[in-house]
Amino acid sequence: MPTAIAVTGADLVLPPADPQTPNAAVLADPGARSLDDSVTELRRLVDRFGHVLVVCPASAPRAVAHRLHTVRGLLESDRIALVRPDLPPLGTAVLVRQLRQLSACDFSPGVLASAARLLAHYIHPGAVLGSVSRLDRVPVTLGSHLKSWLPGAHFAVLAGPSPRIVRVGADESDLPGPGFATRLLIARGQLATEWPTTSLAPRWGVAGPVEETALPASSAGWWGTSKLVEFAAYLPDLPVLHRLVASVRRETCHWCGLELIGDRCGFCAAPLPSASAPAASGHPR
Repeated sequence: MPTAIAVTGADLVLPPADPQTPNAAVLADPGARSLDDSVTELRRLVDRFGHVLVVCPASAPRAVAHRLHTVRGLLESDRIALVRPDLPPLGTAVLVRQLRQLSACDFSPGVLASAARLLAHYIHPGAVLGSVSRLDRVPVTLGSHLKSWLPGAHFAVLAGPSPRIVRVGADESDLPGPGFATRLLIARGQLATEWPTTSLAPRWGVAGPVEETALPASSAGWWGTSKLVEFAAYLPDLPVLHRLVASVRRETCHWCGLELIGDRCGFCAAPLPSASAPAASGHPR
């Protein structure tokens, strides 16, 4: 039975990549239900699937994360993993879909949970913004702040893996793209620009047509403005994702006994006793 993937918001659930992609369970807002209801909700998922990966963005309200930790503690369950990606909303939604794809494969729950950190490294999330004056999640130089007051100025911001901010039409060559084949997903806010499709996609060598989806509800808050077009370049093919995760040496958690990859267990968060962490064997192909 596939490991269940749960999310803290419906806007983190993208359409399935293929008919075999399992859906994600959307947990109710803790402000809209009692603690007992939240406990029952997660207990049912654990009873049905055995293990549950709850994806809660690092930027989520503190009350959401607090409720999840409380419920996990009350259930006294070592079968609930809390995944806290530090990605923009659209990038997080892409990560959730990749975890959904991989949950139907032969990976153990521990490997799947710890794979989230690896997969996030291969997502290139960003946005085109009408202003960076309220952007506080990516380092902004004084020059960029000053330029954001110029009429008609647009900025391309890359949130990771190497954060960058460039002015559209001026220094776009300083926006490093993936060193491997990707697809590009965009979500339009209140900024009228085709730059991601006409300039970014060709520069990054995006494979296939640019996909579009609805803008996540939390995007405007994350980027500091509603005048944006959010984008994320990602690995779309399940065989490539499978090889990427399978290429990493597996360890056994000394605390809970689950398999893991990387340097920390995805379920109990215990680090590997060794100081050296296993690494992926090169770029995906």
